[in-house]
Amino acid sequence: MQNVVLIVHLLLALSLIGVVLVQRSEGGGLGIGGGDANPSAGRPPLTAMAKLTWALAIAFIATSLTLTIMAAQQSATTSVLDRLGVPTAPSAPTQPELPATDTLLPPPAADDTLAPPPAD
Repeated sequence: MQNVVLIVHLLLALSLIGVVLVQRSEGGGLGIGGGDANPSAGRPPLTAMAKLTWALAIAFIATSLTLTIMAAQQSATTSVLDRLGVPTAPSAPTQPELPATDTLLPPPAADDTLAPPPAD
């Protein structure tokens, strides 16, 4: 079911891109300077292409929400690594044991080769 909705979603996206690219430019960025002599004339009625664009956009958003809901329902509480069988690190870090105090000191020098040379 999710694959069907995904294919419909992709077809809607491509159709929406195509419809937007085919439409005639109305000039002026962000609707500024449209070229109307009477600025208080209001918006012109929607054309068939504009209605088709709105319909495709609404359908695209609907399939987006549907895919999101489907993915949320199928999500598991476990990790992907748990499903693969890969061992994970322990969740709570353990406190390392402190070494004995006598092992922290360097060993006594038993050999003269390690001693510094005598001063001349």
